[in-house]
Amino acid sequence: MTKGLVIAAPRSGSGKTLVTLGLLAALRARGLAVAPAKTGPDYIDGAILARTAGRPAINLDPWAMSPERLRALAAGQAAEAELLLVEGVMGLFDGAADGRGSTADLAESLGLPVVLVVDAERQSQSIAALVHGFGSWRPAVTVAGVIVNRVASQRHERMLATALAGTGIPVLGMLPRRDALFMPERHLGLVLPGEMAAFDAVVAAAAAATEDYLDLDGLLGLAAAPVGPAGEPVRLPPLGQRIAIARDDAFAFLYPHWLDDWRQAGAELSFFSPFADEAPATEADAVFLPGGYPELHGARLAAAGRFKAGLVAAARREALIYGECGGYMVLGRALTDAAGAAHAMADLLPVETSIGNPKRTLGYRQLAHASPLPWPAALRGHEFHYSTGKPASGAPALFAAADAIGDILPPLGIQLGRVMGSYAHVIDVA
Repeated sequence: MTKGLVIAAPRSGSGKTLVTLGLLAALRARGLAVAPAKTGPDYIDGAILARTAGRPAINLDPWAMSPERLRALAAGQAAEAELLLVEGVMGLFDGAADGRGSTADLAESLGLPVVLVVDAERQSQSIAALVHGFGSWRPAVTVAGVIVNRVASQRHERMLATALAGTGIPVLGMLPRRDALFMPERHLGLVLPGEMAAFDAVVAAAAAATEDYLDLDGLLGLAAAPVGPAGEPVRLPPLGQRIAIARDDAFAFLYPHWLDDWRQAGAELSFFSPFADEAPATEADAVFLPGGYPELHGARLAAAGRFKAGLVAAARREALIYGECGGYMVLGRALTDAAGAAHAMADLLPVETSIGNPKRTLGYRQLAHASPLPWPAALRGHEFHYSTGKPASGAPALFAAADAIGDILPPLGIQLGRVMGSYAHVIDVA
């Protein structure tokens, strides 16, 4: 059975993404098939992991997904690989506002050991107390090894090694500080790998550091087989029998487990590029516009006449049309970009959106609906956007919403007949 590991950290900014990329690339160069996964709802990190591993990545979200779903996804991802490598999110024990959904929750649910990436900048012997605390805080979570990042000098390294020897947790290596080794960011997180000119060079540098400074054989020796599925998860039914899905740089945020669910249910999937002014297939009885970055491409989408006419034609033949976040923005009347320029969108929903005055909205969502969406009434999802939307007065909402702890939020989105969308990204059945 394929074994797995979780790469985690005490806090965000410790370097776990670059360490994970370095491990993926270095192990791939050794000829190992490594299956990547990302803890939580992050689409962008998943795309970066997939590019580096040379195979699709999945999201494993312990807040939004049931244990059955998590274990089934992990087993499926690991089936044709030699190692399942899961990148954590935030700090090891950080979760949603209700305390659930942490990387530690995922590690415990899957029975996977944790390798802790610790940033040594501005500390020396105190690192031992930090590592000991993380290793002993939750007995059901095994911190099996430590990677020390951003070591300043050989003297610093000796001090750290001496201190960590008292923890009893193996040190798998110490990575020197390299200020030039970084990944660029923008308003929703890291830049997608296809838009980063130096991406391959950064990954190559991370892989070289991994080979030079880490004990890869020791790391592989810590891996353990994940807990297998104990039952069949509840799946998301397809939006239709024949689903046309937008997929390009403006519509890049799509969970692979959706497509697997839909294919297993017998749905036929086709893909089209609004960026290339392609229309959805005329035989489609459902159209899905995922999230992404339409706010960066407003003029190009506004000029995509065949694409917008295809959406209007699909609405006239009463296909179900569903848009999430960026897709919701494109279904609206107009999108105003960061420069203040307004761009005409599909005009199928009475909403105008703008990123002219960015305001971050972020968090898990409990969603309820009574719409034509062929999904259970209760769903789990998340919001993460900097744009704002102004639905027309009286427009019927798509979702009733609450946050992770159950506090009621304003309704989300719009539903007009069989055309609907919202800023929420649905993850799974509640």
